[in-house]
Amino acid sequence: MPDVLDDTTPTHCPYCALQCGMNLRGRAEAVEVVERPDFPVNRGALCGKGRTAPALLSSRVRLTEPLVRRPATGRLEPATWEEALRTVATGLSRTRTAYGPDAVGVFGGGGLTNEKAYTLGKFARVVLGTSQIDYNGRFCMSSAAAAHQRAFGLDRGLPFPLEDIPRSGCVILVGSNLAETMPPALRYLTELRENGGTLIVVDPRRTRTAEQADLHLAPRPGTDLALALGLLHVAVAEGRTDEEFIRDRTSGWGEARAAAMAHWPELVERITGVGVPELREAVRMFCDAESAMVLTARGPEQHSKGTDTVSAWINLCLATGRAGRPFSGYGCLTGQGNGQGGREHGQKADQLPGYRKLDDPAARAHVAGVWGVTPESLPGPGRSAYELLDALGGDVKSLLLMGSNPVVSAPRAAHIEGRIRSLDFLAVADVVLSETAALADVVLPVTQWAEETGTTTNLEGRVLLRQKAVQEPPGVRSDLEVLSALAGLLGHEKGFPADPEEVFEELRRASAGGPADYSGITYRRIAEEDGVFWPCPEDGTGARTHPGTPRLFLERFATPDGRARFIAVGHRPAAEEPDAEYPVLLTTGRVVSQYQSGAQTRRVDELNAAAPGPFVELHPLLAERLGAVEGEPLAVVSRRGRAVGPARITTGIRADTVFMPFHWPGDGRVNSVTNPALDPTSRMPEFKVCAVRVERVPG
Repeated sequence: MPDVLDDTTPTHCPYCALQCGMNLRGRAEAVEVVERPDFPVNRGALCGKGRTAPALLSSRVRLTEPLVRRPATGRLEPATWEEALRTVATGLSRTRTAYGPDAVGVFGGGGLTNEKAYTLGKFARVVLGTSQIDYNGRFCMSSAAAAHQRAFGLDRGLPFPLEDIPRSGCVILVGSNLAETMPPALRYLTELRENGGTLIVVDPRRTRTAEQADLHLAPRPGTDLALALGLLHVAVAEGRTDEEFIRDRTSGWGEARAAAMAHWPELVERITGVGVPELREAVRMFCDAESAMVLTARGPEQHSKGTDTVSAWINLCLATGRAGRPFSGYGCLTGQGNGQGGREHGQKADQLPGYRKLDDPAARAHVAGVWGVTPESLPGPGRSAYELLDALGGDVKSLLLMGSNPVVSAPRAAHIEGRIRSLDFLAVADVVLSETAALADVVLPVTQWAEETGTTTNLEGRVLLRQKAVQEPPGVRSDLEVLSALAGLLGHEKGFPADPEEVFEELRRASAGGPADYSGITYRRIAEEDGVFWPCPEDGTGARTHPGTPRLFLERFATPDGRARFIAVGHRPAAEEPDAEYPVLLTTGRVVSQYQSGAQTRRVDELNAAAPGPFVELHPLLAERLGAVEGEPLAVVSRRGRAVGPARITTGIRADTVFMPFHWPGDGRVNSVTNPALDPTSRMPEFKVCAVRVERVPG
């Protein structure tokens, strides 16, 4: 590929699950982002992260040669690719020989392309023979995915395209601050209101998004489940349920109704802090509209009861007939760039490509046939993400990690950092020297979004094509090249191609007939159609004329009987409630100018100028009790650790709650404080609430 391109190359932003369309033009060290107004998701709009994404292509801020830790110095030092790959192969092989295949772990990322996620899962199960693989997407939308599966029989973040949101009559947005996490998507809410629709935002903080709402409900962190049940109680009591829809298209209503009726409005007010008049007004707005949606994000999902919480919001949609109909339904706003596709094709502990279950004999037989192995040779389900990280240095002795930075992003992060340090061997493939990569025995520098071709699947279930626009620096290889070379060194010279389109062709065959069927999707179709919505099966004639499925469930749900399933759930407290020693609630989240663990965005000058470090947001009443003043350093302390940031005093947060963003390492690493208590179904940690005390920092 030439280093200079005369024309622009259409591609997509490397960050969030909107996967905004953009055009690129220029050289690797001076790439220009050009608007792509014809792409339907963002229509040319980009946030600061998208505009500045080419800054990461500079050799000044990224890795450009392999690094190997030298025993003589204990430091990471430059090495050849041949030495680095052989060191990785030897380290993984030595562990397998000494302790068995499950002593080797693999940890992936929600930013990996579909081709990489697919190959990483295949590599773990075929080359390494390990069950110990999961990815950081478990920390993102796993609770919503589990609730989707229980209710609808299929998990796709949004069962409708974003363009349907402004055409709805009412949207309840739960635990999402779109104005900062996905700024180009805010226009859909603006257009909703311009069209006469109403917006209800549920968030303990009065965020920039909540300021756009017709009604803002500010529940106590950890009580979204009670809030949803209280709204359903009011809908039942006021006769606002859709009995015909319930009868014809659902099952399980009796048990779910009884569970909701145990959460009367006055009780819910005591639990959540949301007044009874506000509950009734929310139900009126939701049910008076001809169509309505509930959209959730990490706010209600990152809890030890996250799956049940999402189920309660789904129950509200089903009981009022707001699902399986145009401009209505429940949807999850997926966070990471390929958080949707990343969990569909095999890097999740319990799944095979096509969103097949690893413990399903038919699924194992199909995928094994594509891979040319026996079904019996495939390992069973492994540990979830936090459980895998917690096992490092114990049962799991060596780890191959791609596209994740758990030293910053995992809950109880200081403990996880200790587990990573205790490994016999750690290999990391990354674009930058992240805090986790800095602990590795081998670091492999890999290509990034603008330097490679591959597909991602955005929050709508739209499969997209990122196209290579510039040449990668000398000394950098793609993740697919890394896995292909390692497979060869470990005795699998065939079956692991480095060409992304060749991988995608195999992925199509592996996904065929599965819930996430990509078999009718090709690179050419994606480019010509601005993406293709799955499921999109091949029609059997070879013509591949299936149009894709922008809207799910309009005729039937994906359950065996075609009916959506109510799930009876009841409120329960957070895993850790405040007490005399830790009297305040902590919740966490993002800011507009940083992304996830910040490993990439913290290397962009413009973004750092806008968001240079962590902070502790607190209400004036709490600040007065502490004697804290604006800008003064405060420590947020839990049973697990401590994080420090300057005070940011605002009336836009509850007086019993503090907020910290999670993008920074060191003293400001708020995930040193967060609670790893897991949801029993999704295995999601309880990032969003824990008990803390807040202290002024002497000096």
